[in-house]
Formats: sequence, structure tokens, C-alpha cells
Amino acid sequence: MPFARLTTATTPTAHIGLGLAAVGRPGYINLHRDRDLPGERTVDELRARTHELLDAAYAQGVRYFDAARSYGRSEEFLGDWLTARPEVRDVVVGSKWGYTYTADWSVDAEAHEVKDHTPATFDRQRAETAALLGDRLDLYQIHSVTPDSPALTDKDLHARLAALAAEGVSVGLSTSGPGQADAIRAALAVTVDGEPLFRTVQATYNALETSAGPALAEAHAAGLTVIVKEAMANGRLAGTEAPAVMREIADEEGLGSDAVALALVLHQPWAGVVLSGAATVNQLSANLHAAVLDLDEERRARLDALVEEPEAYWRHRASLPWS
Repeated sequence: MPFARLTTATTPTAHIGLGLAAVGRPGYINLHRDRDLPGERTVDELRARTHELLDAAYAQGVRYFDAARSYGRSEEFLGDWLTARPEVRDVVVGSKWGYTYTADWSVDAEAHEVKDHTPATFDRQRAETAALLGDRLDLYQIHSVTPDSPALTDKDLHARLAALAAEGVSVGLSTSGPGQADAIRAALAVTVDGEPLFRTVQATYNALETSAGPALAEAHAAGLTVIVKEAMANGRLAGTEAPAVMREIADEEGLGSDAVALALVLHQPWAGVVLSGAATVNQLSANLHAAVLDLDEERRARLDALVEEPEAYWRHRASLPWS
């Protein structure tokens, strides 16, 4: 498992990863992107921003980087950064397949990505990822699996994924939607030749949406590395958008609510890597304070009151505009 590299890391920030969804393409659903990104958002500007973030993250101890085929040019930007820094060999590089980016570098596209978990899409996107990341790819994840996804039952796809694993690339999945727990448990039952197929699971978990927690604990107990995405709920738990109780705890520590949101997830005993989706270096630095923020039982109890019903949470997420 490539994540074994993190067990020797001496910095607490090694278990915070950098996700590139917000900077690999001009449009995304995070709040306040107009404040965070340059107005033009050209390919060159976002490439420069991505490289600036990767440099800052690596310098501050971050050792997992997460991209996807549907994150615009995120794999290209990350691959260029790695090629220019051949001495950087202690990071773990993950990407995802299963969504095709369709926005043509536009914020106003009718459809930004199209989902397809068929073997044909895997074959095409695996070749595309290989062309950009080569042998630096450590982890390839099925993007956004739901309980009804054919990726959970397609034996031809499972055989392809097992062949990839035999080449040394770990195979994982990410989940989304109110049925995350069901998708995770179904994935744990998938085997090829009697061996579990998936070695990692990436799921949404945050102060508002905790429904996947028990299933993630089961995945961790089964030996999978758990990666947490959207720990700040696409910006709903950061800055002025954060609930009052989160801002109160942040003020007590002289930190931002973003650090509190990330720290809450880092305190989960099953959390292997928690992703920052920072779009600026200042955001990243603020996020990384989570690694040393202590949330005692009393504080965690105060945050428990924020939990929403999964269906309501995901309806709200689906209503967020691409900007």
C-alpha cells in the first residue's frame, strides 16, 4: 500500500492531503470562488496556482495529492509539477476515473462532467491518466460510486481493476450521495479470486454529514485506507459561512473555522487522510493548523448538534451553483 509511506512521516500535516478539484478547472461548486481565483482563470493561470499550492503543501509536510479525470487539467498540472521535481519521491499520488470532463474550460457549461462506470470508460481514461502521470500514479479510484453503480457488480470491470492492482497501482473508490454507507459496505464485499479488490475508500464526511462514519470504521477495520473529502462541506464550514458554534471554537483557539472543521475529521480514529480543497496558499496554511488543534470531548459534543439528515445535506449540495 502506498500509504505506508505516511507512517514514517514525522510531520502532523502528512495526514492532510491536497485535493485539486478547485484549481484544476475554472468552475466548481465551492462557495466564494470569485474571491479565491483570478478573474480570467486561464489554463496558464490555474496551472501556476496549482503549482504554487503544491509547492506550499509539500513544504509544509503534505504528502498526498488527489486529482481526477474530471477535474479539468488537474492530472496535467500535477504531472508537470512532479516531472519538474524528480527529487520528490515521498508523496502518494491518487487520481480517479469514471467522470468525463465536458465543460470545455467554461464556468457556464450546461454539463461539467458526465458519469460512466463502464469498462470502456475505464480503458479510455486509464490510458489518458497514464499519459499524464505515468508511473507516478499510486492510487486509481472509481469516481463517485453510489449503491446502484454498476461498478459494484461488473465482473469485467473488476478483472480490469485487479490487473491494474497486479501492476502495483492500488485500486480504490470514492462515494457520494445519501447512500454512501451502503456503497461502502457493498464495496467491502467485492473480491477477485477470493481477494478484496478495493484498498482505499474516499468519502464525504464533515460536521454536517456524518452518516458514512460507521461504514468507514468498518472499512478501516478491514484494512482499507480511508480518505475524507469535503470536510468543509464545499465552503459551508469555512469563514463567515460557518455555523456559530464552529466560529466560537475557532475564536477560542485564534484559528479559522476551517481548521476546526478539518480537525473534527482528523479526530476520527478511522481517518487516514483528510483532504484540503484549498484554492489559495493562505487557505492551505489555515487548513493545516487542524493537524495540531485539540478538540476535546466537550467541543466535539458541541459540534454534534450541527449534523443534518443525509437527504437534506445532499439536496443542498446539489443546489450549489458552479462558479
